[in-house]
Amino acid sequence: MISFMPSEEQSVMKETLAKLVQNTIRDSAHDMDEKHRIPGEFIAKFRELGTAQSPIPEEFGGFGLPASPIMSSIILEELAAGDMGYAIASTLPTLFINPLLEFGSEKQKRTYLPSLAAGECEATLALNEMHFKFDAASPKTYAEKTQGKYIINGEKCYVPLADTAKYFLVAARCEGENCLFIAETGMEGISIGEREKNLGLNTLPTFRVNFTSCEIPEEQKLCGAEGYDRILQKTRIAMAALGTGVSRASFEYARNYAKERTQFGEPIASRQAVAFMIAEMAYEVDAMRLLTWKAASALEAGRDAKRDSYLAKLYAGDMTMKITDYGVQVLGGHGYIREHPVERYYRNGRAIACLEGLAIV
Repeated sequence: MISFMPSEEQSVMKETLAKLVQNTIRDSAHDMDEKHRIPGEFIAKFRELGTAQSPIPEEFGGFGLPASPIMSSIILEELAAGDMGYAIASTLPTLFINPLLEFGSEKQKRTYLPSLAAGECEATLALNEMHFKFDAASPKTYAEKTQGKYIINGEKCYVPLADTAKYFLVAARCEGENCLFIAETGMEGISIGEREKNLGLNTLPTFRVNFTSCEIPEEQKLCGAEGYDRILQKTRIAMAALGTGVSRASFEYARNYAKERTQFGEPIASRQAVAFMIAEMAYEVDAMRLLTWKAASALEAGRDAKRDSYLAKLYAGDMTMKITDYGVQVLGGHGYIREHPVERYYRNGRAIACLEGLAIV
């Protein structure tokens, strides 16, 4: 059963992140978007909270707390309400840590978790592919098993922070099933292209990564079909949470603008056409959040969330585009001006519908 009252811990985390976003990100988001970079100290402020390290066992340098998809959803929504690229970059290590904790062998955990817990390196997930009608459930990248190793061939795109990542989780098809493999920077056969030029998410550096006859030792296979499907569920819930955050930001800005902007002696919020758009934005944000929490609660209870996670991301993809477009419409001509954040929310929100695996709960 989903509780509509957050726990004390969830409330404290939400309030803490709201203050961080207000004091650090909100006023800087425009400049970050224009300069295509996030100051390192901004990411450090979030990571000082230790949310990525919290589920890592104490023996590996973490806090040993139980993982909570609902808490992760709350975190991602709150950060994305400030800037979606910031939300992804700040939480990026969890894309490697969470799958490793759930499906990694003891040797894999001892090899990789200590440095990640200490914040000594970046790690990322190579999932998206450039080909037409890409389906995360059916990657074209393939791995061939031979003589105690896997040979991986394929091209990935939209890989966050690939230029600074030390470790990669690589999604590939192997022996008729989807699998995840651990690759490391410096392995022969891995090449990272130039930074991609995207419609939105300008604050988040993404790259194409080519795997050409890349040899991965057999012991660095993380999981097969069951684990892959579970990870996909988690990333889809995370994308829905990001969509909820950026949509909420667009709604709140448009609502406040409509109350303050006057025409013919009255706020434009009193005009029926504007009021109806704002009302629709409000209830769709709540609907997205509820679908996200429903799917996250299924994971937290140990149940399969394949259907719920897919519906949450599908709905978030459609509604984020609609809500952020409404945000631009409410501001009229001002919505098209870069000094107002609604155009940035619109560009960033488009990623929810067309990308996969940028964050995880």
